[in-house]
Amino acid sequence: MVRFGVSFRPRLPRPHGRGDASAGEADRPRRELTMIAAAACIFLVQLDFYALNLALPTMAAELGTTTTDLHWVVSGYILAQAAFLLPGGKLGDILGRRRMLVVGLLIFGAASLGAGLGSDPPIVIAFRAVQGMGSGIVFPLAFAVITEAYPGKRAKRAIGNAYGIGAVALALGPLLGGGVTEWLSWRSVLLVNVPLCVVAIVASVAWLPESRDPTVSRAVDLAGLVVVVLGILAITVAADRMNAWRPVVATALAVGGLVLLAAFVLRERAAESPLVRLDLFHDAKFVAVTLMGLVANIAFVVTIFATTIHLQQVRGYSPFVAGLAVLAASISGGIAGPFAGRLSQRIAVRRLIAAATLVGAVGLVVVAFGGEIWLYLIGLAVAGFGYRTGLTLTNLGTQAMVPAERAGEASGTTLSILSAGSGIAIATAGTLIEQGNLATGIMRVLLGAAAGSAVAALLLVRIP
Repeated sequence: MVRFGVSFRPRLPRPHGRGDASAGEADRPRRELTMIAAAACIFLVQLDFYALNLALPTMAAELGTTTTDLHWVVSGYILAQAAFLLPGGKLGDILGRRRMLVVGLLIFGAASLGAGLGSDPPIVIAFRAVQGMGSGIVFPLAFAVITEAYPGKRAKRAIGNAYGIGAVALALGPLLGGGVTEWLSWRSVLLVNVPLCVVAIVASVAWLPESRDPTVSRAVDLAGLVVVVLGILAITVAADRMNAWRPVVATALAVGGLVLLAAFVLRERAAESPLVRLDLFHDAKFVAVTLMGLVANIAFVVTIFATTIHLQQVRGYSPFVAGLAVLAASISGGIAGPFAGRLSQRIAVRRLIAAATLVGAVGLVVVAFGGEIWLYLIGLAVAGFGYRTGLTLTNLGTQAMVPAERAGEASGTTLSILSAGSGIAIATAGTLIEQGNLATGIMRVLLGAAAGSAVAALLLVRIP
């Protein structure tokens, strides 16, 4: 079959929801349970990220460091997640998506326990990186099992609904992180993941059907994985140490990271069983949608990171009150999932992402200039809705562009690019915020994210 000028293997028969209409109706309860179990996994991963952001200032004070230096608790997690999104999706295709989901959840829960009990920054950061590995396995496979379970265009609505259910975490995350940090301890924010992992594991075992791709090679390119991880890490460290090191040293490290990423591409072209089959990128539309999602996601995570610092260390709010403020972006971001899933069935995805990103940029400009708290909250709500809509549409769009048997691979590739870019962006934002006055640095970062996302979206939407 040829789609968008790229040759793909024919779709394999599907055991769930691919028969006649009566069979489809009979499978409906099973599909709904599948979607709930997958959404529980998405919920867990999203809850943890947004909750811990609110705990960063308190964590930094207790562990004897600064909030901007402690960004590795967030960016280290994201980078580890980015690294394991690639093999995570493929291992699910090879060994079974449900099986690997459970493995990822076990890693995530154990690392949450270790980070919650950690006594100094290196230990906490190390366990957070392991936690990121677990989430990197879980996240793409949660979307892949939904795509596998739902027929045709129903997959878009199902993924949108899963985002909506999982997006409850976007609302609870700031409240959990702020409230638990203020009333108990930042450690409790991490420890609460343990029982939630148990619930997600039970739901996955009980409700998720096993599925895999019998056509994919069973080998995993470990050498390629090491090269890409080192490349992303080098660029991130260079961005983080821009102020502390001599410019020539930081620049050299960043260039070295870019060389490693180029070597990764060459490796994947020659590898017998690559982590990423590069024919995915022969489709200009797939590339454009992925890059647009990267822009939206960078703007959103930078918004959460910067406003968390601003609300607590510039405006002087407690962690819980800051969590209530960030709730504006969380709630509107949660609404974005089902909204995007339904709207994408009628309007071209790239146009929707561009429009959503422009909406997010307008909200972010309002946030950057601050002012009265009510205006600040409106800006956060608009930014959250716009950027999260763009991110949801990216997952919907890229999943629709590939055959179902490559769902895990495509999801892992797209989310890996989004996560790697976001980890680098947070390190860069932390460095820029540290330059000069804190409030001025935060405004500079937020305005840069707004302007950059708007311009990039307008350029990418024009790709043929």
